[in-house]
Amino acid sequence: MSNVTPPGWYPDVNVPGTERWWDGAAWTGHTRSTAVTQPLGLHPQSASQASANVTRGGGRGLRAAVATTAAVLVAAAVVVTGFLVLGEGGGTESRSSPGSTAPPPTDSASAPAPTPAGGPEDDAAVLVDQLNGVTLLVPDGWEKPENTLDDASTMRTVGSYTCPGDSGSLCYHGTVSVRTASGTGLTDMKALAEEDIGTAADRAYGRNSVDALIHGGIRSQKEVASRSVTVAGRTGYLVRRRITTGAGPGGHVQSLVFPSAVGSETPVVVRYAFDAGGDELPLTLMDTITEGIRPIGDATGGGVGSTVAP
Repeated sequence: MSNVTPPGWYPDVNVPGTERWWDGAAWTGHTRSTAVTQPLGLHPQSASQASANVTRGGGRGLRAAVATTAAVLVAAAVVVTGFLVLGEGGGTESRSSPGSTAPPPTDSASAPAPTPAGGPEDDAAVLVDQLNGVTLLVPDGWEKPENTLDDASTMRTVGSYTCPGDSGSLCYHGTVSVRTASGTGLTDMKALAEEDIGTAADRAYGRNSVDALIHGGIRSQKEVASRSVTVAGRTGYLVRRRITTGAGPGGHVQSLVFPSAVGSETPVVVRYAFDAGGDELPLTLMDTITEGIRPIGDATGGGVGSTVAP
C-alpha cells in the first residue's frame, strides 16, 4: 500500500520562513510566511565569554556554560544538516512528496493568497475539495454530508426522501459532487463532458453507486445545453440533459469539466442532479453554483464567504 502524503502546509526549504501548500499530488504556488525564532532564545558565546561565566559563577556558571555550548552545537548541527540538504551549489533534488522534499523554486510574491487556517473547511457555506483545489458555495437549504457512498466532495439539499421505484434507497432533490476525471484517455474538456454525462445521468436517475435501480430507471434523455464556460479561471465545458424516468418526476443532470488550478491541472468533473417538478430548484441555480467555483485561497468576485440562494 502506498503512503500518500495528505494535503497541507509544509516548510519550503528554498525560502526560509515560508510554508508551501502540498495538494496531495504536487506542490502548488500557494505560500505563506511563518515565524522564525532561535531555539530557546540562546546566542553563541565566544570561548572567553564562557570562561568568564565559569569564573564568576563557579559550578552554577559551569552548568550554564555547558548548556549554552550544547545549544550552540545543536544549532551548528542544524546548519550543517541544512547545508547537506541544499548541497554545495545551493540547489535541491527533485522529490515527489513533502517531509523529505523540496518544492521547485517559485516567485512567492506572485503566488495566490493561501487559505487561512480555520477557513472555508470549517464554514458550512463553503464546500472545499482539497484534492482538486476548488471551493463551491453551498446554497441556502443545502448541506455538506460528512460521508458519501462514492467518497466524492458533495453538497445536497437538506432532507432525504424514498427513491421512487426503490423503497430501500434514499434520494435527495438536489446534489452536486466534485471528482477527478480518471479512467479515460481523453483530455479535451468537451469530449470529457460528453463522455461523463451518461454516467452522471445513470447515477442520479438510473442505478445508484451500489447498482440498485432507482426512479424506475431512465426512459429517455434530451440534451438541453452544451457550451464552453469559464470556471475558476480555466476554460471548461458543460453538458446538460433532461431525464425522464419510469417513476417520479425525473429531473436534470449536468456534467461540468475544467482543468484543475493546481498540480498537473488534471481535469475536474462537477456533476449536478436536480429533481424536476419543484420551484425550489431552478436550472439557473446550476449556473449560479458554477459561477461561484473558485480556486482554493481565492475569495474574489463573489467567491468564498458569499451566499448562494435558489
